[in-house]
Amino acid sequence: MSSPEARSRLTPEFRTSVFYFTYFMGPGAAVMFLPIWLSEKGITTEQIGLINAVPVFVILALNLIVGRVADRAKDWRQVIVIGALIAGIVPIGLFFVNEFWGILLFWTLISLPTGAIGPVLDAATMRLTRRNGTDFGTIRAWGTVGYMLFNALTGFLVVWFGSAIFVPLFVGLALARSAASLQLPAFRAPAEQATIAAVRPVAGKLREIISKPWFVLPLIGFALIFGTHVVLNAFASLLWKEQGISESVIGPLLALGALAEAVTMFGWKRFGGRISARHMILISAVASILRWTAMAFSPPVPVLVLLQLTHGLTYALGFLGCVHFIANWTSEDIAAETQSLFTVVQQVAAVVALIGFGWLVGLFGAHAYLVAAIAAAIGALCIWQSLRMMQPKDDATAR
Repeated sequence: MSSPEARSRLTPEFRTSVFYFTYFMGPGAAVMFLPIWLSEKGITTEQIGLINAVPVFVILALNLIVGRVADRAKDWRQVIVIGALIAGIVPIGLFFVNEFWGILLFWTLISLPTGAIGPVLDAATMRLTRRNGTDFGTIRAWGTVGYMLFNALTGFLVVWFGSAIFVPLFVGLALARSAASLQLPAFRAPAEQATIAAVRPVAGKLREIISKPWFVLPLIGFALIFGTHVVLNAFASLLWKEQGISESVIGPLLALGALAEAVTMFGWKRFGGRISARHMILISAVASILRWTAMAFSPPVPVLVLLQLTHGLTYALGFLGCVHFIANWTSEDIAAETQSLFTVVQQVAAVVALIGFGWLVGLFGAHAYLVAAIAAAIGALCIWQSLRMMQPKDDATAR
């Protein structure tokens, strides 16, 4: 039997951190090697873009439905566990496909449950931490640690065992995530327990809050920035390999970005309340413009190291700003639905980015990153316009 001290450490926050850690391990491995694995099977860059984009497009039809179902369920946990269990079984199909259409089908089926539960998990965890007075960023950072670990480890495993290791590794990580979901806590506040969100003046209907341009514009702006990061995930390893960089270096390079993201999230509580959520998102936009402009010129590895270390600014800062911004202006009864809507907006941008960038990479190679820089600049303008419409008096990121 476990000791009382050991049981006391298994807090809801700890159990949620464990699941976040496993949730991002598979994507960490896929970002490192999926484009190369696909290329080795004769898949073109345009088809790689489609394999990454089609699942996102299909998820668009499910996210709002899943978010609404989760908000109406007894607890958000039920939807998260069901999605994780499905996402653990479907990847086994990758053992039996070798051509474009089969891979497209199974990668889409793999991505659907994983993508659908992501915004529900973020919304549920945010409400849990606000109720308990704990830190969302610290919990979410463990997801980045899992992602970072398998960014780096997958590169070495491929060098040691060859590309055949990728599918067994990915399936094993998916099954580990399914197992971890079973120990998740209940997230929703008991009916008699008031939460911070419940006592704050917030909009009670989704259609009311999304009708306000100052609320929607920052989310659209960050969605454009997010789309540029999806492009990085889909094509960076392939472009770097064509540049002559080996897999054993590509893995750690990708892991450096995740490390910067984790450091930002772990340190969020120290600085999160000093600047408004929308200013955080704006900083991420400006940093993204500079990062993608530099990436367009195929810099050497030492410069890539520095660029990867900006990931904490270009992605993590903007993501945390958006999650807090949404939580500050919405009530618990529409938490998952609003977060899912935000994810839908990101996915629209991701679909456009993936399909378009696959074509641009075929024509221009790394210079296609200049288009990503332009997209980030448009995102920055959206966020700036929101700040002009509504000053950030009540959307400070920490309370």
